[in-house]
Amino acid sequence: MAWEQQLQVLHALDVARTQTYHAWAVVIAGMGFFADAYDLFCITLVTKLLGRIYYHVPGRADPGRLPPRVEAAINGVTFCGMIVGQLLFGWLGDKVGRKKFYGKTIMLMIMGSFLSGLSFGNTADGVMATLCFFRFWLGVGIGGDYPLSATIMSEYANKTTRGSLIAAVFAMEGLGVLAGCIVTLVVSATFQARFNPPAYEEDPGASTPPQADYVWRIILMVGAIPAVFTYRWRVMMPETARYTALVARDAEKAARDMSKVLRVDLSGEPDKVESIVRDRGDYSVFSGRFARRHGLHLLGAVASWFVLDVVFYSQNILQEEIFSEVRWVPEAHTMSSLEEAYRISRAQAIIALCGTLPGYWFTVAFIDVVGRKAIQFLGFGMMTVLMLVVAAFYHILIQPGHRIWLVVMYTFTFFFANFGPNSTTFILPAEIFPAHVRSTCHGIAAAAGKVGAIVGSFGFMYAAQRADGSQETPSGYPSGIGVRASLFVLAACNVLGILFTCLLPEPMGRSLEEVSGEGSQTINREDADLTDSKVLPL
Repeated sequence: MAWEQQLQVLHALDVARTQTYHAWAVVIAGMGFFADAYDLFCITLVTKLLGRIYYHVPGRADPGRLPPRVEAAINGVTFCGMIVGQLLFGWLGDKVGRKKFYGKTIMLMIMGSFLSGLSFGNTADGVMATLCFFRFWLGVGIGGDYPLSATIMSEYANKTTRGSLIAAVFAMEGLGVLAGCIVTLVVSATFQARFNPPAYEEDPGASTPPQADYVWRIILMVGAIPAVFTYRWRVMMPETARYTALVARDAEKAARDMSKVLRVDLSGEPDKVESIVRDRGDYSVFSGRFARRHGLHLLGAVASWFVLDVVFYSQNILQEEIFSEVRWVPEAHTMSSLEEAYRISRAQAIIALCGTLPGYWFTVAFIDVVGRKAIQFLGFGMMTVLMLVVAAFYHILIQPGHRIWLVVMYTFTFFFANFGPNSTTFILPAEIFPAHVRSTCHGIAAAAGKVGAIVGSFGFMYAAQRADGSQETPSGYPSGIGVRASLFVLAACNVLGILFTCLLPEPMGRSLEEVSGEGSQTINREDADLTDSKVLPL
């Protein structure tokens, strides 16, 4: 007997036409990701400003900049918080429910954003230390949002447009990145017009007015606003039927909740739920049965996301080079602190509009047409080609007259990251695992991605420094292998991503239970023995 014929409420969800409640769920989950992206990426727009304000050394020819250890700490501590949040809330999502902590993660984001703007201290290092403390907890909230939002959206969606709906949630990241650029543009331009500071080379002291300290604080605190508006709706939304029926085993409540959502009469079928759960068994992520059934799937999800984030977050090694080469961001000493913040945010907005945003929405449009794996293969493949081309012709591309091609290929790399593995690595773990470990597995894969982000952000930040044999480069970092060699390494990482994608199943057009094998009533003898044996609890 097919799974859809076994449990009426899940069959109703799978075959429901796309309607208002789907859009409602996308907005609720998506606004969280809008705030996530804003909070996560807006810090990169103000790091130069922080360096000018807190690490200015009188008499130097160039403005102050954050020491490498401080810059690494400000960015890295958020990733560390995200890893904690992804693992913790992913596990809690399976243990006590997806909705139970959905409001808690957004509350952590609200507090983290607001308090980051209030960072205090008597010294520069003191201010940076409190900023890192608050951004760690911000990261915990952002991290928790990943497995909960992905799982909730996948379990609410129908099987025909499930990929597009989950992708639409994740695509709100692109709008959040763009919003961060726009807010920085508006705030920095407003302060620039009001106080009109001179360029650093004209008057180093006056180029960073005291009021500039308000600029970065306002930018960070604005991130709390979209999260505030999301909180009430997250608290009000019902638990997913798949958790209620298949994990909590309350078939009647699942039917009541979804009857209201779908506006149809549904029966709970508690006997069928008990039969399904009994046949499935309560095996954990750390059991032999899980390893046999889904071990390779988890390896594929974890490794693909890790490799993708190594590549995705290392792309900033080209960013400063490109912005200066095409004159989007002139030399720091020729600008005031506020003008530099304005120029950086404008350049980032151009990249977001031309590459980042279109990539996300191409995924929304095509993921239920060509499939998740095809898009992931395409993204990794195109990034491999683009990085190899840039690496092979790097010295030519940075010459006057050729720089526009460097910008074009850099932008297309972002496009194919988002119309590719940056979207699909978020979607696939929410579809391919059984309901009782779905959120946990997504959290594990997402946490692996953030480990990759740390490697990409900081490992390649050091590796990409000039290979000139000196103890230290002008940026303050030790010498490395250079940008060109780093790009060859990143291209090799993309090839690994293609190989790991082969381990993943294709969920397009199939119910979650069909993909995960959770609906099967035939259990082999070995699985039956394991069901009766003790396994490590989830």
